[in-house]
Amino acid sequence: MPDLHPVLAARWSPRGFDDSHELRQADLASMLEAARWAPSGGNAQPWRFVVGRRDDPAYKRIFTALTDDDQRWAGRAGALIAAGHVHGADPYDLGQAVAHLGVQAVALGLHTRQVLDFDAAALHAELELPAEVHLHAVVAAGRLGDPGTLPADLRRLEFRLRERRAITDLVLSVAG
Repeated sequence: MPDLHPVLAARWSPRGFDDSHELRQADLASMLEAARWAPSGGNAQPWRFVVGRRDDPAYKRIFTALTDDDQRWAGRAGALIAAGHVHGADPYDLGQAVAHLGVQAVALGLHTRQVLDFDAAALHAELELPAEVHLHAVVAAGRLGDPGTLPADLRRLEFRLRERRAITDLVLSVAG
């Protein structure tokens, strides 16, 4: 197997966050700075974030927009970040920014998990966002906690082996 940078190899999307960990402002700023430096078409940087740290109003608003299933674990995260892009922009650019944010989190000893199934319209209204912002994801961020404290069905998911498709399934052709 080819070498993979340890930060990338350590990246995964847990549900078992440490609900006693308070995400430091410096770590959050570092993660957002990584997102800021993500590549974007024409350097448009069309992503927008609303950050809620545990126990602040934005966190509670974002949490309320999640499905009941995701609420079972997301309230343990130190931060919930609503991630959107400017209307008309390519969501690919937002994905780049969120990926950079996630890799920076791992470099800081933290983890993220992305959620795409949430009530975007209700959250948009609740956060009083500008009309041109289209919410696409919620990112939970924080320190890894004890997965044994999760409900049994989620605990099983935390302990299953991480799998990836073979590279031959992903690369359709190679020149040369």
